[in-house]
Amino acid sequence: MTQTLSKCEKLPDISNPRWDQNTFQGRMYHFFSTANCLNLFASNSKLEKARNIVLDYKQGKYDPNMTVDELWKAKTLYDSAFHPDTGEKMFILGRMSAQVPCNMLITGGMLTFYQKLPHVIFFHWINQSFNAIVNYTNRSGTHESDDRTLFLSYCGATTGALSCALSFNFILKKWKKAPPILARLVPFAAIAFANAINIPMMRNKEFTNGIPVEDAAGRTMGFSTVAPGHAIPQVVFSRVGMAVPNMVLGPIILEQLSRAAWYTPSMAAPLQTLICGFMLAFSTPICCALFPQKSSIQVDHLELSLQEHINKLPNPPKVVYYNKGL
Repeated sequence: MTQTLSKCEKLPDISNPRWDQNTFQGRMYHFFSTANCLNLFASNSKLEKARNIVLDYKQGKYDPNMTVDELWKAKTLYDSAFHPDTGEKMFILGRMSAQVPCNMLITGGMLTFYQKLPHVIFFHWINQSFNAIVNYTNRSGTHESDDRTLFLSYCGATTGALSCALSFNFILKKWKKAPPILARLVPFAAIAFANAINIPMMRNKEFTNGIPVEDAAGRTMGFSTVAPGHAIPQVVFSRVGMAVPNMVLGPIILEQLSRAAWYTPSMAAPLQTLICGFMLAFSTPICCALFPQKSSIQVDHLELSLQEHINKLPNPPKVVYYNKGL
């Protein structure tokens, strides 16, 4: 909208995303905007300007000549670069806008160079290093993970991915009649297994310290150790879902292309990388949108101590909300 804020009968509510987050379509639109890799090219000064616009607006201060579109562009840029709980600027490689370009290069390499041991080790190490950065950057709540936790989760996921990949490769070599496509799918199995290790280990403190739960107005009701049991499986499922199109369909497509007369082995890496990039451009925002970012849980499903605390408050809510993380 080109309408200026001074002419709005009702000012936009930017405390929530622009699109309805109670619907899959609304969440998908939101993540298509925040996961847009073009957001990575925003300078620090532009990010700070967007941050100041958003924070000032929340306090009732704004430029009356600013248009509604300009306000929402600032909010989108703010959401793409700053943590929703802490408000801190996120490390650039850990932002959702870095998912597509980074993952297309890493996954393209994993799916192309999957046969030789040094290649398998290198690409799984790179992938788990990147995943550790993303998991830490997008952790839920305000708890800081200690160095030991980060190191153990990183080692656990890397070891798990390599063990899975090498085991499957060994089995397939022994199984002489195995279809060639199965070997191309080994990286996906390793990634799925590693995600099931990495994310819970990276966020294990949430099970002891809890994550913030809020009422509908955004007031913190306390910290829940039950909510992570709902949040973390959702994140694992979404991460695995992101990998399905490019790591399952991608190899199948390349297998078909490799039979074409014009195909040469030197085309494998660039073709696989491009296929991954195209699919990730859609699977990343779609799978991020599978579950609401601010997920809900019934108060009577929380731990008893927190239930009692909430129920003692004036007009206690029946449902509370938590940030599930990404």
